[in-house]
Amino acid sequence: MMQYLLPIFLLLLSNTFMTFAWYGHLKIHQWLNIKNPSMLTAIFISWGIAFFEYCLMVPANKLGYVAKGGAYDLWQLKIIQEAISVTVFTIFAIVFFKEDPLRWNYLWGFIFLLFAVYFFFKK
Repeated sequence: MMQYLLPIFLLLLSNTFMTFAWYGHLKIHQWLNIKNPSMLTAIFISWGIAFFEYCLMVPANKLGYVAKGGAYDLWQLKIIQEAISVTVFTIFAIVFFKEDPLRWNYLWGFIFLLFAVYFFFKK
C-alpha cells in the first residue's frame, strides 16, 4: 500500500512548493511587505522555494517508478503529477487570487484531465 501512496503524497507536497515557487512571487510583495520587488528578487525567492520542490519530486518519482520497485510506470507518474499540479494550483488560485475567479471552462478542462488520468491507467 505504501508503494502506491508515498509517491502520491510526495508529489502532492512537491507540487505545493512548486505552485508557491511559480506563482507565489506574483503576491510575494503583499506577503512579505516588499514594495515592488525586482525580477531578480522574485527569481531568487522562487529558486529557494523550488529547491524543496525538487527535494520531494525526485524521491517521489524514484520511489514510484515501477523499474525501481514502485507501483507506477513513467506515463502514470507524469499524469498523476499533472492532475495533482492542476488540483494544487486550483486551490492556490481560489485562496490567493480571488480577483482571478474559477470559471466553468476551467472546470471542464479539469474534468477532461481526469479522463486523461483514467485512460493512462486503463490496461
